Amino acid sequence: RLTTAMRSRARIEDKLEQVFRDNRGFEVPTVVFSIAELARIGADAEELNHPGLARHYLWLVKDELSPEAIEAAHALGKDGHRVVVRGRACHLLLQPVEAGVVDPLRVEKLLGVATNRNFNVVTTLAKKWC
Repeated sequence: RLTTAMRSRARIEDKLEQVFRDNRGFEVPTVVFSIAELARIGADAEELNHPGLARHYLWLVKDELSPEAIEAAHALGKDGHRVVVRGRACHLLLQPVEAGVVDPLRVEKLLGVATNRNFNVVTTLAKKWC
């Protein structure tokens, strides 16, 4: 979590990526959300979650998906698994899966730069920081 006078998400991401590159010597793709965006993602996760799910993972994406990519992601649902894209969050609503498998539907191939977190991490951070 950080505070900055910069208003542009792209500028913040670019600056952080430059700092990470200068500090570590390699590229670190960076995904930034405003407090309002994180609050929305947390609220969406709470709404979509239900006791019947085995797992609820969220891919947090750098750039919003095109309508075609959203349609393709939603179409990946099968065997009781669902994909729901809202804004820059892609929710994987999963029925039982093999241990250690985060993305059995391989939705990550459609997302571009993204990072994956589970329901508990996202909703805990949203409650703490928003």
